[in-house]
Amino acid sequence: MKVGFIYDGDESIPNTNNFIRSQHLLEEQYNDEISIIVRNNVSPDQIEAAIDEMAREKCSIIFTTSYAHSIVAKECAEKYPEIQICQATGDNAQEEPFISNYHTFMGEIYQGRYISGIVAGMKLKELIENGVITTEQAKLGYVGSYPFPEVISGYTAFLLGARSIVPSTTMTVIYSYTWSSFSQEKACAEHLINNGCIIISQHSDTVGPAVACEAAFEKNIFHIGYNQNMIDIAPMTSLMSTRINWTPYITGAVEAVLNKKSIEKTVKGHVHGNDVGAGIDLNWVQILELNSIITAKGTEEQIAKAIQNFKRGKTNVYVGDYIGVNPYDEDDIYDLRKGFKENANSSAPSFNYVLKDVIKVDEISLF
Repeated sequence: MKVGFIYDGDESIPNTNNFIRSQHLLEEQYNDEISIIVRNNVSPDQIEAAIDEMAREKCSIIFTTSYAHSIVAKECAEKYPEIQICQATGDNAQEEPFISNYHTFMGEIYQGRYISGIVAGMKLKELIENGVITTEQAKLGYVGSYPFPEVISGYTAFLLGARSIVPSTTMTVIYSYTWSSFSQEKACAEHLINNGCIIISQHSDTVGPAVACEAAFEKNIFHIGYNQNMIDIAPMTSLMSTRINWTPYITGAVEAVLNKKSIEKTVKGHVHGNDVGAGIDLNWVQILELNSIITAKGTEEQIAKAIQNFKRGKTNVYVGDYIGVNPYDEDDIYDLRKGFKENANSSAPSFNYVLKDVIKVDEISLF
């Protein structure tokens, strides 16, 4: 059986490399039953041609891996009803028209972001206790790709994780308006560092922010990564990383097609029609290696406790004395005292409110 993977990047991009990792694990598991067809660096205007090519090559299932692919991927699913098309990070499987062979999937990454925030909070607490910074200087920086719910949900969880340890923590966010520009992401991180941010994290696809932090390590700057372990990139500043583990879905979906079964009845996860997601409980979200040389004492224990609480369903991340404002509609506000349950109805994040007073969004010129 032929299996197709369409990537918007290649192995040099951590986000794509994270998918490639799962692709290789799939090959190991089903090496005698499948052959893999891969297309790298496929831009949104090339996605239809890539799917057409894979259809001609008789692929039975195709994985598209960028949110920017999702609209065209769904249209192609209607054109090729014999092919199962599975869109990572998509949010349109349950929208009309419903296409039975079109599927979406994503790990509930807000959990990893929250735990990353706990790691950041522990480091801020250590710096405060050692007299390196004051409680007023407990400031995070975040490089986000775009003001999308996926990004906003993630950085909100990151801040709230840090505030569970150091309640005075605030955060500044800068959007790079690209998914994979090393230079622009690095420039965003440098701006955040120059404006007093102590720990930088990211929802962007290159190692640019990690490189910027490493260059500033003498200023007591630290970094928390995404998609891959970045300790080798920034050994003096990278505390840890989190990632979505795409393997449970990818291997489960291929198993379903091989056995002519329903994907949603085969993959273990939280099912919403033709959409599936899960979190730490089913290994869809992973906390990667801690940099034990620079993480604060007690961090490992805090992580273990947080993981157990997520597995037991005891943690509600989006709750507290905060008011959130929709960046696209200032009249749309949300009072977090009533709580918000992320991923309740979809694998894609839906929290889309910027917290007043504790999160600031900066705009900078990158050109």
